[in-house]
Amino acid sequence: MAGKFNIKDDSYITEIVAEDYRASYVFQKHNIDYCCGGKLPLHVACELRGLDTDSIKRELQESMRVIQLSSSINFLNWNIDFLIDYIINVHHTYLAVNFPEICETMQRFTNGHVSKYPHLAELLTTVYALRDELLPHIEEENQIIFPYIKQIVHAYESREPYASLLVKTLRKPLYQLSQQEQELKASLMQIRAITENYMPPANACLTHRVSFARLKELDNDLAQHLYLENDILFPKAIQIEKELLQ
Repeated sequence: MAGKFNIKDDSYITEIVAEDYRASYVFQKHNIDYCCGGKLPLHVACELRGLDTDSIKRELQESMRVIQLSSSINFLNWNIDFLIDYIINVHHTYLAVNFPEICETMQRFTNGHVSKYPHLAELLTTVYALRDELLPHIEEENQIIFPYIKQIVHAYESREPYASLLVKTLRKPLYQLSQQEQELKASLMQIRAITENYMPPANACLTHRVSFARLKELDNDLAQHLYLENDILFPKAIQIEKELLQ
């Protein structure tokens, strides 16, 4: 669905979203139907909503922009402050901005299609459960865990004489976080099973395909998010704690 797409004034709404599901965020933002009622040229849909077509085209091109990290990047070499800022500004911001829209899309889609696809009710419940697990999780990291890690890292690197007094033993809160993340992974596994790894039926409508594509995007982002924390950040922080306590 993704790729370089030349959006024209007479490109159909459905054609644009079929080319790249991320365009649906722009249409949803401006209350433009991109599924059954989306068989309109872009300029006509904009005129009906009193929108500037050129402005909407720029928003669409921005939404479809591809940003790729090189596989040669070694996250292990990043300093901890930068790694934490990256997690907050990339992964936590992604969740804060996109998860409400994903839930809204899933709710509308389920309301209109649950009679045809009864399993959507279970899928929607699981998506909301994942949201309710994630949001307190990232709030705890932003407000408690990450500031603490930055504090002990600064004390460690500055060789402050009081550094060991700052250590609250991160392993206990990290154990609790790891338990929460097991629940997150269980919810993700359930979503993958229900959606058959985000594969919509062959006759699925555009909203169906967009909904599954958004869930797959969420899954991919969480996989990278959890990897950076569990495999890199937290082990580094625990090692610093150990050294400060010795």
